Amino acid sequence: MEVRQLQLFLAVLDCASVTRAAERVNLTPGAVSLQIHSLAAELNTELFVRTGKRLAPTAAAWRLAERAREVINQLGLIQREFESDAMGDRHPFHFATGATTLIHHLGGPLRKLRKHFPKLGIDIMVCPTEEMVAGLLERRFDLALISLPYPNDNLDTIPLFEEELLVLKPSQQRISGWHVAPIELVEMAKAPFVLYPKRSNMRSMIDGFFKEMQVTPRVVMEADDTEALKKLVETGFGYSILPEYALHGGPRYFQAMRVKGHRLARVQALAMARSEHRRALTDAVARFLQMALAAPKK
Repeated sequence: MEVRQLQLFLAVLDCASVTRAAERVNLTPGAVSLQIHSLAAELNTELFVRTGKRLAPTAAAWRLAERAREVINQLGLIQREFESDAMGDRHPFHFATGATTLIHHLGGPLRKLRKHFPKLGIDIMVCPTEEMVAGLLERRFDLALISLPYPNDNLDTIPLFEEELLVLKPSQQRISGWHVAPIELVEMAKAPFVLYPKRSNMRSMIDGFFKEMQVTPRVVMEADDTEALKKLVETGFGYSILPEYALHGGPRYFQAMRVKGHRLARVQALAMARSEHRRALTDAVARFLQMALAAPKK
């Protein structure tokens, strides 16, 4: 039994004529009649009897009509729930981002997003790139702002902006203002480092950076959180490598440094699971954030 058969059955019931029902649904009378006979045979019952030139529904037909309308109405509800209408989508939207990006880049764009989509229920999850990608692929997140490079062929990405990663060196003196000093490879090779854990995407970038410079870092401590790593540097536990936007602010007890001839940067990008049937809202939110993050900051 198919939904199309039920729709044709209801058309014949309403019109009391195969010919008029066929005109309504743009089929030949023969095609409609064949579907009605097939439906009756499948249900092992008689649905219509002819009285003169009209078709009279049987008691079984009236019972079937009640059930058929319930099925078709339910199907309509399902279709409307999943229809591609971004502004009409009322289901929760799950967005993931890193803490540094949220703090330093997303305040204004998220305010604008909530204003543009006033009825959107948005859930924010803060986690590292590797957890965001897993969430996207498992469909727990609709959209994420991740750090590239990240190896995955099952994502669609929209690159937004580049962010340099700088070396942090502890300072016994409190430093004000912003200045990036040079650092020699010899000092990098001798220094103790506090870095992101091995499992993280940020650590993979940093390890590649050290490999490019042919330096094996002496890692004395690891931490997941950028602010925690910054504080460990300020309290003298070692050097680190962190995103530049996390380093600006008031006076601090570290010096930002750069290795001459070697530059490390990550690309911040919006990412979505690759799908032929992605929510229209996901694409709409992605486009909106892309424009908002490209706009000059006020």
